[in-house]
Amino acid sequence: MPKQVIIPPGTGTPIAPFVPGTLADGVVYVSGTLPFDKDNNVVHPGDPAAQARHVLETIQGVITAAGGTMADVTFNSIFITDWANYAAVNAVYAEFFPGDKPARYCIQCGLVKPDALVEIATIAHVGTKG
Repeated sequence: MPKQVIIPPGTGTPIAPFVPGTLADGVVYVSGTLPFDKDNNVVHPGDPAAQARHVLETIQGVITAAGGTMADVTFNSIFITDWANYAAVNAVYAEFFPGDKPARYCIQCGLVKPDALVEIATIAHVGTKG
């Protein structure tokens, strides 16, 4: 099955050569998602919980556009700029994964824009589309 590019309605142009998501053989690969508006401005500066919510809502939009739900998420890679934000990000994260949790890891690192506090990349298994 060839891959299918997933670009939800209202998505802005990425700041680098990538797409929001790719669907191949029933698996959605969601690119690293930052707390950007459609013009690539960081939203909610200084608020890790609000940024995490924005990121997860954006990811949810990609997965929905691919025919899935957040319950289909199997793996997340989480990047935060400061361990002091870990609890706030986790509190919001738990709202999006209330049942069985996906596997994940979390690391502290620098992100592409200084005001961005969190980035998440996701893999979801949504089945085959036909």
